[in-house]
Amino acid sequence: MSVGLSIILFVVGIIMLFLGGEGLVKGASRLARILGISPVVIGLTVVALGTSAPEFVVSLVAALKGSSDIVLGNIIGSNISNIGLILAIGALISPLIIHGRIIKVEVPIMILLSLILYGLAWGLNLGLFQGIFLFTALIAFILYSYFGSKKEPKIVKEEYEEFITKDVSVWKQIAFIVLGLAGLVIGARLVVDSAIFIARIVGVSELVISITVVAIGTSLPELSTTIVAAMKKEHDIIVGNIIGSNIFNIGILGVVSIVHPVTVDSALLKFEFPIMIFFSILLLPLMMTGKKVGRIEGLLLLVLYAGFVYMVIR
Repeated sequence: MSVGLSIILFVVGIIMLFLGGEGLVKGASRLARILGISPVVIGLTVVALGTSAPEFVVSLVAALKGSSDIVLGNIIGSNISNIGLILAIGALISPLIIHGRIIKVEVPIMILLSLILYGLAWGLNLGLFQGIFLFTALIAFILYSYFGSKKEPKIVKEEYEEFITKDVSVWKQIAFIVLGLAGLVIGARLVVDSAIFIARIVGVSELVISITVVAIGTSLPELSTTIVAAMKKEHDIIVGNIIGSNIFNIGILGVVSIVHPVTVDSALLKFEFPIMIFFSILLLPLMMTGKKVGRIEGLLLLVLYAGFVYMVIR
């Protein structure tokens, strides 16, 4: 297989991941509404899980192929790009005014889980025990979101009510889910196989490709959600989806670790992991400036992300 063909297959895989993630999110969120689940709960859990589906499938496929660098590079890179790139783009389109408990609860939970993952990674192996721990934390977050959604301010509930449309056709939503899952699986295989091939031919590490190109590609569903919500000025959906996706990414790394052990490159502990934690912690002071992430803050995040990518690929 030539480099040109592998690049084409990589792009096709990314497109399939995007379309598969979109189909899964639409089908699952609308089906949940038909079943009477609160739009806020759907937004904080179903949509966040759906937009994290590409990261999960790519990481799972990579783990089964023994490519731990792609697994961790994808998760770490996605969490960094979600904040440094996608949240920044949302803020540049429409300054984000934050309501609800995101600043007081969700962001600290994301920071805590990032620190816990970093601590577990020092063992240089994420196996069954670590996986169960991270997955349990994810389940606890889902339950918290479900019961805590009733306390969200009215303005937050109205945003989710408008954003998550309702479609009465159950079978149509099931079809969206099935086709979305199929697209995710096929797309993940194409992305992982072509990324490994490109890395070997070009002489770039799998980690570099996964933490930049693959991570951005698997974050396209978050980008799509962010742009749509920013155009409608539904700011809580943007921040809630990104924070929720980052939490889900850490949780699904736990699921991957249960299925197949993930080896941690010690180099990640010195740079990539600390940068992920830095971006997570950086959100707190940014959001506390009048409970707003404006265009200046968005530009700052974008510059910092560009600096991170430069440091990785240089």
